[in-house]
Amino acid sequence: MAKSKEARSTIKLKSEASDHCYFTQKNRNNTKERISLRKFDPIVRKHVMYKEASKV
Repeated sequence: MAKSKEARSTIKLKSEASDHCYFTQKNRNNTKERISLRKFDPIVRKHVMYKEASKV
């Protein structure tokens, strides 16, 4: 029997203002589209938009 795909996958969130990134998980069954979150960027020392870059 083949193993089914996992619902949770690790994703990389990349800052729009610098090269900083966060790693987090998302449930692919509930959120099919790419996510974007407003998080703190320590390089520019502000809250900026982070967009989903790729799966890890």
